[in-house]
Amino acid sequence: MHSPHREKEVPLAEYRPTPAPQSTAVTGYDPTYPYPGGAGYAPAPGYAPAPGYGAPAYGAPSYAPAPGYPADASYGADQFSEDFTAVLEDGQTRRSTIGCVIPAYNEEESIADVIEGLLSQTRVPDVIHVVINNTTDQTAKIAAEYAGPHEITTDLGEQFTEVFVHDIGKNPDKKVGALNYGYSLVEGCDFLLGVDGDTIAHPKAVEYLETEAMGDSRIGGISAIYTIDDRPIKGLLAKFLIAGQRTQFAAFNLQNLLRGRNMAVLGGQFSIFSTNALRDAMKANHQSTPWVKDSEVEDSLLSLQIKSAGYLTKISPYARAYVGGMTTLRGYDAQQVKWTYGAIELMWPGQRGDTKGQPFHPNLRLRWFENFGMLTNLFVRVAFITLLAASLSINAFVFSAFWLIPPVVAMLLNLRIARTMKYCDNRDVLFAVLFLPAEMFMWVRIGHFLRSWSRFLSKKKVDNWAMQAKAERGGGSLGYWVPAILLIAVLIASAAIWSILGPVAQSSILWVGWPIVGVVTVLQTLLMFSKLVRRHHGYKV
Repeated sequence: MHSPHREKEVPLAEYRPTPAPQSTAVTGYDPTYPYPGGAGYAPAPGYAPAPGYGAPAYGAPSYAPAPGYPADASYGADQFSEDFTAVLEDGQTRRSTIGCVIPAYNEEESIADVIEGLLSQTRVPDVIHVVINNTTDQTAKIAAEYAGPHEITTDLGEQFTEVFVHDIGKNPDKKVGALNYGYSLVEGCDFLLGVDGDTIAHPKAVEYLETEAMGDSRIGGISAIYTIDDRPIKGLLAKFLIAGQRTQFAAFNLQNLLRGRNMAVLGGQFSIFSTNALRDAMKANHQSTPWVKDSEVEDSLLSLQIKSAGYLTKISPYARAYVGGMTTLRGYDAQQVKWTYGAIELMWPGQRGDTKGQPFHPNLRLRWFENFGMLTNLFVRVAFITLLAASLSINAFVFSAFWLIPPVVAMLLNLRIARTMKYCDNRDVLFAVLFLPAEMFMWVRIGHFLRSWSRFLSKKKVDNWAMQAKAERGGGSLGYWVPAILLIAVLIASAAIWSILGPVAQSSILWVGWPIVGVVTVLQTLLMFSKLVRRHHGYKV
């Protein structure tokens, strides 16, 4: 199923396959690649010294003058000067090389769109490697239809690329193994472009990423802005989940843009990496590959290592890409628990296996704020519901209009985030202003937060990758309902305890509880208001 771009515009590029050469038996042709996966080329002929330009080196033979050219030193010097100037000019206009790696696992529904999206870029990667691992569907067969050389005409001129498809079979390292396999094929390039098997980029995404990466040697990696195309989504629950994820992506991207465009995580969905930065990160951490399976979030760990190696991790304000969203509660829960659990492992102090917590790493500050924010959201909601029920039970509740301020500010903040979306639609606006959908989605996220922390604190060893894959196939347990069941059980137990307390104890609890909840709510509301009035500097996510 193809996913058209939002903008109706004349295609920026079109491609046509180029037949492979029938034979490489050409004199002087070197079939080896200048970098793994690149195109072979003939070495340039050697330049003989111009006659009369200096004496030959000791033991070197003398060269006869070329026919038709005067054998005087002035001619040789002039010719050398022209050649040298030409070399300098060529070096100044040299284009970087980009090797694209697409790790693919059961992506038969999207892999064709992903490859076509790359071949339709204004700046086409020099080589594209589709690395298929552990697949059980027709991903390899579909991708193979695009294998081979392609000539593309774009606004930047004639471009050449070649698509390679590698089915590496069963791979215990899963996506990490596929990424490292791809890195071994493109490590000779200047940049590695990582693209997920369900990510479709805007036609100028690669051009934007390359332009910024080439303009600053301090940049180790740049991420595109991610969102989800909600137009093909069917079903009420799926639309609700996608609307929530679009808001979640928008808020995360906006936070990173407003932090000096410093990206906390160079997501594997669509990011470009400097291979020099990858090599430096590998050297600093004594690794033989850029990605390691120590962490549940391999892209977050690599981002920390690149930052620690002295490079910048940025987010582009222009490059955009559509990523695959989760349309079921089971799949969304498995994905979020894996991401949150992996982030907790990275930011919590201590050594866990080969993963060492880095609580003070600058790239993890946003993660700390996110987790603290979720804890605050949980406390305020549970405490408010509990105190409200307790007050009503003894006819002690007195309504105050001040309690309407927090939900109104939250609604306005959600609306402003929705309006910052590049492709905001009616669903996004309704999700924000109706308040109830956003509140329900917050409770879903609170469930993920509780499950992630309980799994981490219990030190239970599970394969979160396998659990996510199983959930996406429709399998897995109903564990995502556990937080809701526990919450109901806690409320019932609290009600039972409340009923046996005397009037004095009940009044004392309310007298202490309401001010505490009130202070926390005021602080949370002030934080939301500061985000509401903060300048966005024209950024669109």
